[in-house]
Amino acid sequence: MKKTQIYFATNRKHEGRDRWNPDGYGKKFSSDGHENLRFGEVTVEYYENTVNEFLKEKFKGNRVGDGEGMTAKLSKMVKKGSTINAYKDLSTEGPVDFENNSSTRFFRDIKNHMMDNNDVVLFMHGYAVDWEDAVASALSLEFVLNSKRKNGDKEVKVILFSWPSNGSNMPFAAYKSDRSDARDSAKSVGRGILKLRDFLSTLKRHSENSEERVCDSKIHLLCHSMGNYVLENALASKVLGYSGGTLPRIFDQIFLCAPDVRDDAMEKSSFNRLHEMGNRVSIYYNDGDVAMHFSEYTKYFGDRLGHTGNARPAMVHNKVHQIDCSAIVKGFTEHSYYQWATVNEDIMQSIQGISLDDTTRKRKRRAQSREWEMF
Repeated sequence: MKKTQIYFATNRKHEGRDRWNPDGYGKKFSSDGHENLRFGEVTVEYYENTVNEFLKEKFKGNRVGDGEGMTAKLSKMVKKGSTINAYKDLSTEGPVDFENNSSTRFFRDIKNHMMDNNDVVLFMHGYAVDWEDAVASALSLEFVLNSKRKNGDKEVKVILFSWPSNGSNMPFAAYKSDRSDARDSAKSVGRGILKLRDFLSTLKRHSENSEERVCDSKIHLLCHSMGNYVLENALASKVLGYSGGTLPRIFDQIFLCAPDVRDDAMEKSSFNRLHEMGNRVSIYYNDGDVAMHFSEYTKYFGDRLGHTGNARPAMVHNKVHQIDCSAIVKGFTEHSYYQWATVNEDIMQSIQGISLDDTTRKRKRRAQSREWEMF
């Protein structure tokens, strides 16, 4: 057995008597309110051979890596052998001190990883994901992304934000409940973004101090499925309500994977400002996505961005690109394909800064547009 750690932020309610070393996190909001955030790390014991089998699994077309299957296995390992250490907020026990905030300690630990030449991917999961599945998804994403590295490439550290999804696939009631919880989690995500902005601003102000220097590593954001709805509402909340100003440029790459939002969200919702927060926004969609069909036709939510892509691609900001995964995803997986083989490799190539038109990418541009098709 080996051990690994995942850093996390969550507004879920802790389980067990000790809130700083809980047994886990449940399906309800923190007892301190929807906006309350806990920061910490979870240590997981896993079988290295099992992980390697999924990393090396081959599919048609010489495609390698099954992160979705790995997630299912890792979820069981999280249930059997994981330890949670939530950062105690020492500022509550004395004078208000920025250094004693749990979030400051959290970001400093992440910064230490970045100083070792690691990029960071903030990951927000989707619908029907309980705590164990959320941790397993983050671990799987980290394992699969790093398996795509070549010699000399940066490693990736995945940081989990987990909102209180019900972890149930029961139709109608569970979906409606998760959508409500996703919407109510928006302010906590907004607060987390502002805390990260403030921490980065502090580093820049003290850049003459070698211990506070800003490294060359980058921060990226990846949202899956209903996690995109959480982000959409976070941008719309008053927490991030910049009065006419620009949203903070925090991320390099922003990945919207199977986004469960309207197909015109990049034009008409708060997503029309998402480009301000990063250098590029990449939307991955699949017209065979069953989950998107469920959202469209049983909930009457209209066409989804994760099903058809942008309604009017030419109308969105030039930083926004969309990648049609339909041709390669069919027959393998339908909704969590960001964890799979070629799609995951494409995400890693963007993190590594490889040109969009590079011949090593398994994608082709449609005419001279910002639309792509994977092959």
